Order: sequence, then structure tokens, then C-alpha cells
Amino acid sequence: MGTLGPLDPRATDAGSLAVPAEDATQIVLTFDDNRLASALFGQYGQNLALIERRLGIVANSRGNHVTLEGPREAGEQARRVLENLYERLKRGDELVPGDVEGAIRLALAQGSLFDFEAASARHAFEEINLRKRRVRARTPAQDAYVRALKRHALVFAAGPAGTGKTWLAVAHAVQLFERKEVDRIILSRPAVEAGERLGFLPGDMREKVDPYLRPIYDALYDLMDARIVERALQTTEIEIAPLAFMRGRTLSNAAIIIDEAQNTTPMQMKMLLTRLGENSHMAVTGDPSQADLPPGQTSGLAEAWRLLQGIEGIGQVTFTAGDVIRHELVARIVAAYDKADAARRARPE
Repeated sequence: MGTLGPLDPRATDAGSLAVPAEDATQIVLTFDDNRLASALFGQYGQNLALIERRLGIVANSRGNHVTLEGPREAGEQARRVLENLYERLKRGDELVPGDVEGAIRLALAQGSLFDFEAASARHAFEEINLRKRRVRARTPAQDAYVRALKRHALVFAAGPAGTGKTWLAVAHAVQLFERKEVDRIILSRPAVEAGERLGFLPGDMREKVDPYLRPIYDALYDLMDARIVERALQTTEIEIAPLAFMRGRTLSNAAIIIDEAQNTTPMQMKMLLTRLGENSHMAVTGDPSQADLPPGQTSGLAEAWRLLQGIEGIGQVTFTAGDVIRHELVARIVAAYDKADAARRARPE
């Protein structure tokens, strides 16, 4: 599908890269379906533009052809990205910018594999197959997370916002529910205050806690048919259970998601973890850098992470700013805050 050749620097135009001839390449790719090629390149070439920025190459498209120019290794990685994504389009998958970013990260993680074949490597990252759509891990950390969710009954995921911790946990829970491996999905998280003082909010229990669980609702409607979600909420097959109302219960045959767990106290976390019943799966997610607990109060997530490390049957996955899959600026923003926090901790008192 593509041809490789040395890049003659005399033949480059103003948009090309200044690369030593011995380390430069030109790759021409031709895709046999014009419609899929258009989807691959993205509206106004936005997918190609993202590949250019992330890999440091120049990509010029014309019809169903694209020419890649730049460093040999980066050109090869860009080729793998495009062939990987094209294979997915041929299988009927939709393509969003996050998928392009995930394919780029996969190519970078694989390094220089010049004998790479997209058709054989397209499942390198784990997948979760749902009735509505296929969910695929986009970063090595997400891949480890999905594998942990499939392997362990209890999984902790810690890291910054935008890394897919909650979304993938919901996808896994939906898969278990659709396969009838569990009878229900239970969603829980602390309110803004760790003490969960919900009484001042109007409405019934669901209306009180809905604003805090909006991200999980968004994931549910993204991953399941809206009518099925509404029916399951009415029959409590999908249950909203604030932390304050989990005490004393044994949760059997359920997929349980504890979101924003950094705002739990150690006692709350112990109570939650000991709710796990027969044939249940629990995912505990949180961002330790965004705890709303009072100063001096230990986070239940941090304590559980430390105490349960290395225990058989429990998975722990750490995400970093490099795993952020929202707008590319979000990763830079998270990294900037992390750098400032590190500098603040290093400063002498």
C-alpha cells in the first residue's frame, strides 16, 4: 500500500522538514476506498495535522493518496498509524480524534518495527466489545487498566482527569451486565464534601446525587442505548448509591464503580471495600491531586492504595499526564500543574 524512498532535500518545498538526507524518507500511501480515505484524513485534514504535530513529519494528501515526509523512524510510525486506522475503518469502526491519538501512542510504544503489519497488530491494545460500540484502550496505561479489570475483582485506578479511568470502568461494567455475568451496576461517589451532606439539596435521592454523578451518566448513555439505561435505572438494575447509603450492604452479582475516591475518608473506604460480595467486581477511581478533604485528613484512596499493594486479586493502575486523552491541551495543562506542585514540594520550608 505504500512506497519508501530517500528524500532528496533539493526537492522539498517550504512545508517540508529540514532533515539530513541519510535520515530522511518519503512514503507514499494509497488507500483503495476514497470514502474511507476521506474519513481517515479527517475533516479538513485534521487527523493528518495531528499526526504531523505529534510525530514531526509533513503529510500531504491528494484524493486517496498521502505523502509522508520526514525522519525515517517518524515516517514509519506515521505509516503504521494510518494503516492501523484504515484497517479499523474497513471493519466499520468510527474514527474520532481520540482514536488517532491512541494509534499514535501505540506506534510510539512499539518503537521502530519496520516489519509491522497493521492487520496483525490492530488488537495490540485490549478491547471491550459492547452492543452499541467497541471500546479500545488508547494508551499503554489504559491497556493495563482494561487487562486488570478483566483479571481482578477489585481494581484501583489513580491519575489525573481525562485519562479514561471512569469511562473504561463503566464500559467494563456494561460489558459484564450485557453478558449477564452480573445482575446490576452500582454507581457511587462522595458528594462535594467528603461528609456527604446531601440533605440541603432538593428532590429525591437520585435528584440529590445526579449532579455529582453526571460524568458516569454521560458514559452510560455513550456506551448503552438510552432506552435501556432509563429502563435499568427504573428497575434499579443500574443503581445510584451514595456512599452514605452503602453501609451494612453486601453487594453480590454486581459491577460496582466508586468514582472520585480521593474524597473518601479511610473509614469510608474500608466500609466500601468490605461491601464486595460473591461474584462482584469493583473499580475504584480517583485523582489524588484533586482531593477536597479538609487539611490534614488522610485520603481513603491513598491509604487503601498503600495498604493493599501487592495483595493477590487486587489490581492497581497509575495514570499520568501522558495518558490524558481529551484535547491535547489538557495533557499540557496537567503537566504544567504537576511541575508546579513538584517545585512547591521541593522548596524548603
